[in-house]
Amino acid sequence: MSLHEHALSLFRGALGTVRPAPMLKRALKLQGDGCPQLLVRGQAFPVKRDLYLVGFGKAVLGMAAAAEEILGEHLTRGIINVPLGIQESLQRAGMQEMLLKPHSKIQVIEGAKNNLPDAEALKGAVAIQELAEGLTADDLLLVLISGGGSALLPAPIPPILLEEKEKLTKMLASRGAAIQELNIVRKTLSVLKGGGLAQLAHPAQVVSLILSDVIGDPLDIIASGPTAASSHSVQDCLHILTKYNLLHNLPKSVEMVLSSSPTKPTALENYSHVSNIILGSNTLALEEARRQAEGLGYAALVLSAAVHGEVGRVATLYCQLIQLVCLGFTSLGERPLGDELRGNLLQLAAELQIPGLHLDEFLQVLRGLGPDRPVCILAGGETTVQLQGTGKGGRNQELALRVGLGLHKAQGTGASSPQGRCEILFLSGGTDGQDGPTEAAGAFCSPELVAEALQEGLDVEAFLRNNDSYTFFSQFQGGHHLLVTGLTGTNVMDIQAILIRAMERS
Repeated sequence: MSLHEHALSLFRGALGTVRPAPMLKRALKLQGDGCPQLLVRGQAFPVKRDLYLVGFGKAVLGMAAAAEEILGEHLTRGIINVPLGIQESLQRAGMQEMLLKPHSKIQVIEGAKNNLPDAEALKGAVAIQELAEGLTADDLLLVLISGGGSALLPAPIPPILLEEKEKLTKMLASRGAAIQELNIVRKTLSVLKGGGLAQLAHPAQVVSLILSDVIGDPLDIIASGPTAASSHSVQDCLHILTKYNLLHNLPKSVEMVLSSSPTKPTALENYSHVSNIILGSNTLALEEARRQAEGLGYAALVLSAAVHGEVGRVATLYCQLIQLVCLGFTSLGERPLGDELRGNLLQLAAELQIPGLHLDEFLQVLRGLGPDRPVCILAGGETTVQLQGTGKGGRNQELALRVGLGLHKAQGTGASSPQGRCEILFLSGGTDGQDGPTEAAGAFCSPELVAEALQEGLDVEAFLRNNDSYTFFSQFQGGHHLLVTGLTGTNVMDIQAILIRAMERS
């Protein structure tokens, strides 16, 4: 098998483990008829009276379809808020298993066009709020949460209007507020976020099943943490509004809510009726890819599930890492070039501050690998791209092209380059099946592809300056280098795979 086929197989394996239906079926069971119990990963929750379901997020439709199949007659009623047009998209893609059956007990509300809160999303949020408020101590509420849930759960604290909250968010964004700061303000002004949904459902038992699309899987950040204790208070919100000089420019409704809100977050003990369980994450997907890579004969290592930063700098990190592995294959790793590369790599990793990346230890393990065994390095997270051009592409396609170009340039530095003796392939893809405004989820790249492009007179750097990686990859072998999966119905950020094997000596 080629490296391309191996990389595709690993990506599909990683995806398979975080697809809603198999993921829920592995984790969720209903046991017994007299007094049934809901079992989540072996943890038992008695269903004393009625079992309800609510959900919000991009992957929740598939999760709900699988949950209803498992719960059967025990499910009393459900409401889910999902992105506009998702049912039609899944229908078109032939993904029937992600759709609810006719006569389902779960009501579907579609909203949040372009991932922005709107009147439809508000309608769904209010319906979920009313359901939660009507629960008793004998009821159980199953909550399904995935990325995109925040925009699908807008319920400003009265008398704040949705337009007022959105206007304030836009003003903060235009003044340079970070996404974390925007989320703190949104949560403070929301009925359901920041643990609000869990508090409204009290005294019912609340069990949240979460598919994480956030680095590090922080419960209070995923979908703005509707069932998790908030780590922020009104003081934090006021501090942010002061920082961006907006405190004296607030709508009367917002002033009113802020002045009457409790100054401390709800105490942790007030969440004793809640269990938050992460069912799927980038870490789980990478673990499955690692297992499969080992099955294919690779020495497989996971670098980090929290890779983030500007795409060019992350590409440099990967290029230097690949060069070091190739040095190991040629027994040059102990020479000055290896020391220089190692030093540069450690410095760049320190600047990027990637959580969970223990590069020293990682390099030690790499050194211990024999030169004959192919190597697979896996990583995940989410990079950022500074848009400068008008081309088509996304962060994954751009990352792949930058890595390919970086490796090609390093190869051109003469005889000291060890890469000529290695076969290298780099893949980066979005697990939701989308990467920018294209049908691709990402791309495969190698230094040979860049060399071929340059021989054909293509200006690779011009494609990158114009953020036009999709057009670049489309020109070769009928788009063979583009990763096209179609809509996946899940989302745990991006996955990268680096495959390296020694060239066979002729």
